[in-house]
Amino acid sequence: MIRIYFDIQTEPIPKLYETLMKRVIRKAVTEHYPNHRFEVNVTVCDDETIREINNEHRGIDRPTDVLSFPFLDFETPNVMTLLGDIIISRDTAYSQAKEYGHSPKREFCFLAAHSALHLLGYDHETESEREEMEAKQREILDQLGIKR
Repeated sequence: MIRIYFDIQTEPIPKLYETLMKRVIRKAVTEHYPNHRFEVNVTVCDDETIREINNEHRGIDRPTDVLSFPFLDFETPNVMTLLGDIIISRDTAYSQAKEYGHSPKREFCFLAAHSALHLLGYDHETESEREEMEAKQREILDQLGIKR
């Protein structure tokens, strides 16, 4: 079981986006840990807020689309455990959707998949890691029918 909590700190996003992002996160997590019980916190904020968080935690003084803060200290499926926090910039998600020529729904779901995989330990520092992570993101979104 996975509990996903949303904290919308900006103008609301459509409830459909929240519902689909929950499905994406659940799919990503249960494929790796089908018997664990996790909580994931998702915060949707504006560019200024995510810029401040990015600067504070990564020393990068600019907005970004999504930040992931994995907990990664769990051992038992019997206890509800925090998997991590996801922070998504509403502003950047909407502008990237327009820039990439797909729907905001798809962009929010992509960011949810991307950040959920980070919570699970995926990274994209090397070319092979990037290819593996991109393939996994596509697989999750395709299986849920979320296309470009």
